[in-house]
Amino acid sequence: MLTDAVACTIERRLLVNYRIDPELVVRQLPEPFRPQLVSGWAVGGVCFIRLGELRPNHVPSAVGITTENVAHRFAVEWDDDAGTQVGVFIPRRDTNSRVTALAGGRIFPGSHRLARFEVDERESELHLGVQSHDGSLDLSVSAHESAEIEGELFGSLGQAIEFFRRGSLGYSPSGSSDCLTGVRLQSQSWEARPVKIDGMRSSVFDDPTAFPKGSCALDFGLVMRDLRARWISEGALRAPSNAATA
Repeated sequence: MLTDAVACTIERRLLVNYRIDPELVVRQLPEPFRPQLVSGWAVGGVCFIRLGELRPNHVPSAVGITTENVAHRFAVEWDDDAGTQVGVFIPRRDTNSRVTALAGGRIFPGSHRLARFEVDERESELHLGVQSHDGSLDLSVSAHESAEIEGELFGSLGQAIEFFRRGSLGYSPSGSSDCLTGVRLQSQSWEARPVKIDGMRSSVFDDPTAFPKGSCALDFGLVMRDLRARWISEGALRAPSNAATA
């Protein structure tokens, strides 16, 4: 069982976002989710996040650990008794931390696969590479901070930040094939800066069998730094046994 709350400092959170043909994203989602549309597009992306002082909420920060992690995400909505909800479906998480991988689903949200991370950060420039130990994931990104947000999805930085703030609830597959574990990111600040993506390679979003040429395009990037945060357990949703997990 996931602990009720995990505390940390988000030392760096780089969000690389794609605009995608909604019909293709439907195939990636388990029930009860459907794509959340922005300007007629579905929104997918990759979150490269370094967490410092990561520990259960009741544990002193001095004993927390630092981890590099990456998560693939799709913006989704679904209906429940309270109405239409928004959040993200996270089909896959990878980490460099054996502790996180072993404790995934019990202390940290969702199951995690082990991966090797190469990180080079110089002032406003970022270069990250990720390769999973099982060879199923290959990622790299080069980016630098920019004065203006790019892409077609949002007209302003404020609109983009509000989109992610509202979508702070994420669901991902757990050890049970018919259960999606929910966790909500809480932070007093959602301050972010635009980034220009100079290069991006993703074995997920570059896969032509899932996303044929022209159906999936890089749109914009954001970076968040040095934010105190908590991850709060939100329980689980039931999903069919054939839920997407890749």
